[in-house]
Amino acid sequence: MRRLPPQDIEQNLGDLIDLVPGLCEDLLSSVDQPLKVARDKENGRDFLLCDYNRDGDSYRSPWSNKYDPPLEDGAMPSDRLRQLEVDANTAFDQYREMYFEGGVSSVYLWDLDHGFAGVILIKKTGDGSNKMKGCWDSIHVVEVQEKSAGRNAHYKLTSTVMLWLQTSKQGSGTMDLGGSLTRQIERDFSVSDSSPHIANIGQLVEELENKIRHTLNDIYFGKTNNIVSGLRSVQPLTDKSKQEALKSDLAQALQARNKS
Repeated sequence: MRRLPPQDIEQNLGDLIDLVPGLCEDLLSSVDQPLKVARDKENGRDFLLCDYNRDGDSYRSPWSNKYDPPLEDGAMPSDRLRQLEVDANTAFDQYREMYFEGGVSSVYLWDLDHGFAGVILIKKTGDGSNKMKGCWDSIHVVEVQEKSAGRNAHYKLTSTVMLWLQTSKQGSGTMDLGGSLTRQIERDFSVSDSSPHIANIGQLVEELENKIRHTLNDIYFGKTNNIVSGLRSVQPLTDKSKQEALKSDLAQALQARNKS
């Protein structure tokens, strides 16, 4: 599934479940799917849907902290963690605007025995201008184990990025380019007023997302460019032949000059 186009994951996953229904739960829990967008009816803001804010058939909004459709006994973070969740959504909303200049972001947190865990979601969809379409989905799952009465913490971040682009132009025809990468990082940080959890998590998310972005650029774009350039020339064959002949003549002239 990781090798198949990200824009076709839902269709391929549905077909695979039809073939082996017994693996339905395992597949749904292990295969990352493109994020979906919903709107908070209370304040009119968009938020992202995933398994981490779902309870049954309802999804919790990070803005109003309410489930849609309404759910009376849905899972909720503690009061302390809810305040941290509000601050994290504000911080990563600014991060999303700085890096992506648009899109939607959502942060969800939940309590653990010795700390907490959370997920940071970012989705940016291309507007289809210039006959180009595409989408970026990033899913950052973080686990925080607090130590030394909360003065230090161990952070474990697992990030998955799904990216696809599609162009359709008369000169080049239709081209699909996409891929998915997952990376993980672990680090210890001190926790204080000057270095709170949000700042520590934000540093890790920024570092790992930049690494994934560079890897995607090198693997999917760089390699594809090399392959296409080797298979197809943007110059007419006659012009390219003349250019190669000119290079050969210059090389021979230089060799003759050096010998003399």
